[in-house]
Parts: sequence; C-alpha cells; structure tokens
Amino acid sequence: MGKTILITGGARSGKSGIAETKALSLAPRAVYIATAEVRDHEMASRVARHQARRGAEWVTHPEPLDLVGALRATDGQGPRLVDCLTLWLTNLMLGGHDWQAEGRALVDALHRQADPVLLVTNEVGGGIVPDNALAREFRDAAGLLNQWVAAAADEVILAVAGLPLKVK
Repeated sequence: MGKTILITGGARSGKSGIAETKALSLAPRAVYIATAEVRDHEMASRVARHQARRGAEWVTHPEPLDLVGALRATDGQGPRLVDCLTLWLTNLMLGGHDWQAEGRALVDALHRQADPVLLVTNEVGGGIVPDNALAREFRDAAGLLNQWVAAAADEVILAVAGLPLKVK
C-alpha cells in the first residue's frame, strides 16, 4: 500500500510548495492531479503560475470531479499530488454531487493505492463564521472531509508561513 500524506494550512501558507518538494523527494518524477476548473482570467493566471513553478519532472492530470478515477488511472506512475481537495469539494458542491459519498469513496480509494498520494487542502474553519448558508455549508463540509482524509493518512503536515509542521 502506498503512503498517504495530507498537507493542510491556510491560504498562501506554502502548502503546495511543501507538497511538491515532498513528492519529488519520493521519486524523480511525479503526477500532479489538478482539481481546479478555470472559469475566469484570475484563475487562469493562478494555474499558469503553478504550472510554471513545476518542471519537467511533473506530468499533469487535470481532474475536477472524478478524483477516485484519477487516482486509479495514475496508480503505478509514481507519487501523485492532488492539489487541492477544497477545490475538488467546491466543484462537487456547485455541481450538485453527493460530496459525502465522493469523500467516503476517496478515503476508501486511498487505502488501495500502490504509489504514494499527497493531498493538499485548506483549513477553512479558523476564521469568523460565514454570513451565508452556502459558505457555512462549505466550511463544515471541508472540515469533515479534512478529518476523514487525515484519519486515513499516514502523515499530516500543517503548513504555517511556508514551514511544514508534522501533525501526524
């Protein structure tokens, strides 16, 4: 069974960079499973910056919804970095999908992977209570999904100011 590593932290905490470095410490090449959906110019710029930071050691596998299928399709190709769970959750929720069933399927799939899986996610519950129902539902869903994946993970890293702090 492959190792599962969850990297969490706030916005701009350095989680993606920490995850990329860790993935390439496991093998000379890695697969980047990108969950972002490019819907506007600002998001296109973010994706381009992420892609520019990564080198030829990375193979990108875009998958905004079928994360379990992406893990199945890329197992055997080296470490996989999923960036990020909170964007995946957003895609599921906005698309009307059953995020709880998908989250449970993800946790189940993580136990069956031969190659390592690193997952980046955001800690979203550390601020004020959101002022609208959708934002509160998302915050709660992200918190639960993060707990499920953290429980299944072999290692959990909290990114703070660009520094990795081992939690589990």
